[in-house]
Amino acid sequence: METHRITFFDTTLRDGEQAPGCSMGVYDKLRMARQLDALGVDVIEAGFPIASEDDFRAVSLISTELSRPVIAGLARASEPDIRRAWAALESARRPRIHVFLASSDLHLACKLKITRDQALDQVHGAVAFARSLCDDVEFSPEDATRSDLDFLCNFVQAAVDAGATTINIPDTVGYSIPDEFASIIRSVRERVKGIENVTISVHCHNDLGLAVANTIAAIGAGARQVECTINGIGERAGNASLEEIAMVLSVRQGQLPYQTGINTKQIYPASCLLSEIIGFTPQPNKAIVGRNAFAHEAGIHQHGVIANPLCYEIMTPESVGVPGNKLVLGKHSGRHALGKRLAELGYSASGPELDSVYTRFMKLAESKKKIYDQDLLSLLPMTTRQRAAAHATS
Repeated sequence: METHRITFFDTTLRDGEQAPGCSMGVYDKLRMARQLDALGVDVIEAGFPIASEDDFRAVSLISTELSRPVIAGLARASEPDIRRAWAALESARRPRIHVFLASSDLHLACKLKITRDQALDQVHGAVAFARSLCDDVEFSPEDATRSDLDFLCNFVQAAVDAGATTINIPDTVGYSIPDEFASIIRSVRERVKGIENVTISVHCHNDLGLAVANTIAAIGAGARQVECTINGIGERAGNASLEEIAMVLSVRQGQLPYQTGINTKQIYPASCLLSEIIGFTPQPNKAIVGRNAFAHEAGIHQHGVIANPLCYEIMTPESVGVPGNKLVLGKHSGRHALGKRLAELGYSASGPELDSVYTRFMKLAESKKKIYDQDLLSLLPMTTRQRAAAHATS
């Protein structure tokens, strides 16, 4: 079976930063960009240069500092935007201008107030102008998944004819579902002339919780670039999560035989750095990087994990840069986990002695949500503590 490589386009610094409360300073963006470089992303969308002086400075600084990844700057389909993006990107070793214009009738009529024909002319002119400045030009038809399919294909055709090297199909408002989104990708591949010479990209939002599912479906339909963010941050409910896409492709290699350049051991460090910069962490149950992603409280699960982590973990914590799993002691925990934690603290208890400690532990756990090590030690009989102290000094 032929193995294809998936390009990871990270937009944490642009679309991710547009999430409420996620703004970053210029040097914060540079720190994050360096971590994204270590993570192995292929393209870093560093900002929207015409949006602000800080965005311009960030794109320019990152373009100067990083040499391996492609550095992209966003621009509306207008000459001033494109000139400003190019001015920020000029020092990049591998620059990309990312041009966008809405393709849905809703956006054309209500937001842009232009006709379909005017939009087609604007796409062709903007992409051609961008291509006259830069060899690498990406085009996105905003709100593609709510666009008339025939017009969407014509829209994409105009961009391809004008020289776009990547065509991105965005599910801008997270409206699509996987089968439908895959069908759109297949239609674009079948109906746009010259598309075989262009990389097809996808950019999915999570308004229905389907951003990663839609992205994986699109890969199966022929997309070869995925646009995503660390921790899934972004407008409204966020973007497709980089860590989830990367680990789906890693864990399910048998079903998804694709290569990536992602160093998965840098996922958790990237998540932690972003959390530090923006001031909040992912929700506890967030896949891959949430604090509960490798935590086990239920006794049956804890017993299985102690016997063999693969019983309840489909990837190792270390494979994504997490130091290890956690056995959380609470009212659902069993004797095995309690005995293991006591042993880690230097106290050996088994048989009737462990049963007695476990009974007291369960009463405590019913009244206290978080159990600390000192709580556990207070449950031990004096003889057990004396035995451990004697062993330590012998």
